[in-house]
Amino acid sequence: MEQSKVATQKESVNNTSVKDNTGEQTNEAKGDVSSKPGSVSKPSEETEARYNRLKLFDKVMQKSLEKFIDHASFNRFASTFRPLYKKNPQRMENIHKQFIEELRRTVQDDISRLIEEGRLDFKLNELDKLERAAKNNPNNAWRPSGVPEQDFCSFLMPYYQKQEAYMKLELKKIQAENAALAQEVQAGRESIAQAEHRISTAVEEWKASVTEFERLSSSLCPADVIDV
Repeated sequence: MEQSKVATQKESVNNTSVKDNTGEQTNEAKGDVSSKPGSVSKPSEETEARYNRLKLFDKVMQKSLEKFIDHASFNRFASTFRPLYKKNPQRMENIHKQFIEELRRTVQDDISRLIEEGRLDFKLNELDKLERAAKNNPNNAWRPSGVPEQDFCSFLMPYYQKQEAYMKLELKKIQAENAALAQEVQAGRESIAQAEHRISTAVEEWKASVTEFERLSSSLCPADVIDV
């Protein structure tokens, strides 16, 4: 009786694994058909995914997780640990459920950690903003021409042109500052020259007044009267 029961369980596991493989092939075939150009897609989901990369990333991660979990089916799990399954199928089923729950939780935690550490929410939202802003830009985005020299020059020339314009602007500022300083220096020199002229004029006037004073004093007080 026990041998027939084990044989029956083994046969059921094999049959289920065959069905599982057949179902996977069917799903893959459906996936290939749906991915063809003539397949019908939902425009609302495409529009939402196009304008929200974070939701698209989360959707892809969830689909990948579900596909990964599907590969860890109970039949494959039981076929891997067939001796344990033969001893206690119910216990093996409980172990598989715990394994799937722990696996799902671990992968989900890793995805959340990846989003948090890489700041994907911020970066993907920034990409969405850049895409919306690019629609209002009439200029076409840069595309490589296939010639490395031309691409390199086309990439560097705008940078050097900006630098040249910046240097010309700075040169004009420096020239204007130098001109203003030159005017100030010229004005200072003129004021110094005027001061020197005033000083020399005052000295000449003082010398003339001293000479006039000596002449007057000599005429009022002759030398012979002073000697007597």
